[in-house]
Amino acid sequence: MADPMPRRWLKWLAAAVPTALRVDATERWRAVAGAGLGILAMALISRWVASQIGFEPWIAAPLGASAVLVFALPASPLAQPWSVVGGNTISALVGMACAWAMPDSSAAAGIAVAAAIAVMFVLRCLHPPGGATALLAVLTHAGNIRFALLTILLNSVLLVLGGALYNTLTGRRYPHVPVAGPPPGPQESARFTAADLDAALAHYNQVLDVSRDDLEDLLHHAETAAYRRNLGELRCGDIMSRGPVTVGVDTPTRAAWAQMRGREIKALPVVDKSNHVVGIVTLADFVRHMVAAAGERMGWPPEPTRPGAASAGAQMPERVGQIMTRRVRVASEQLHVIELLPMFSEGGHHHLPVIDADKRLVGVITQSDLVRALHRAVRPA
Repeated sequence: MADPMPRRWLKWLAAAVPTALRVDATERWRAVAGAGLGILAMALISRWVASQIGFEPWIAAPLGASAVLVFALPASPLAQPWSVVGGNTISALVGMACAWAMPDSSAAAGIAVAAAIAVMFVLRCLHPPGGATALLAVLTHAGNIRFALLTILLNSVLLVLGGALYNTLTGRRYPHVPVAGPPPGPQESARFTAADLDAALAHYNQVLDVSRDDLEDLLHHAETAAYRRNLGELRCGDIMSRGPVTVGVDTPTRAAWAQMRGREIKALPVVDKSNHVVGIVTLADFVRHMVAAAGERMGWPPEPTRPGAASAGAQMPERVGQIMTRRVRVASEQLHVIELLPMFSEGGHHHLPVIDADKRLVGVITQSDLVRALHRAVRPA
């Protein structure tokens, strides 16, 4: 049997190859230019301040790593202002303390980095370059408090200010404050809730380089994309019943009732002379007024009618406009079918008029139309 070791090494090497970053050239150049401009501005101002007070060094190498986070990953929790300023400055103080307390640089280096991470966790300012800042303080035997409170703190504050200005001007939210309210997307039909996401994060139990609200937003968009992939790019115009039977506001109720019974349909769109939808009349509308009329004849208190409708009496109202539902939900023929699911499953809709770009009626979608379309879309090829 052939030795599997070469194959294992090949798999290991293949796994070590990094995956491509899913950002376009514009975003890459945005980050490159931002980091360059941010460090340049920070360096110029820090050097001027240092020359005024006579202090060296005026710039610290770990701020280069901070610039990567601030300008290339502005949405990362590790790149937020408190993480940059607090993480770098506190780590510098920790490194200085370890360098002062331990003559052995090797031991001081390990303990400084470990202690800096522990303190950053406690103070909620975890920042990867903070580990490098703590190590720098040990290796350079930084003993002047101005190294932490002037060089590191000043560099960090200037970098954050530059990041806030540049990211805002280039369309990136920084500081990346969580957006209030639910993320965009069809939450009504989502398969997971915020509590489900919290439970998954607790089970994962690792630091993620993405904020919780961004992660939830990403998952909702991924779910919607999966629905659209599975259901295809079906639009309302693809599944609607064309040439629907319609009535007008002045159509006699008897004629409308005859149409519904003869064609075995449960709703009739009500249109004006331009074929614009002004209402819909359903079996429920007829039943409501029939019950009210019967109750009046038998001496029962009539049920209240809609504003503008004729009061219930011994007879049904004569015109469709007196019993129709005026506030009717419509859908564009270009709307994706996936977006209709909440309306039918939770909104109580059974019939949905479909309009074209000129807002004229072109069809009707019923629950049966939707079920047939979904069945065709999800059944195996």
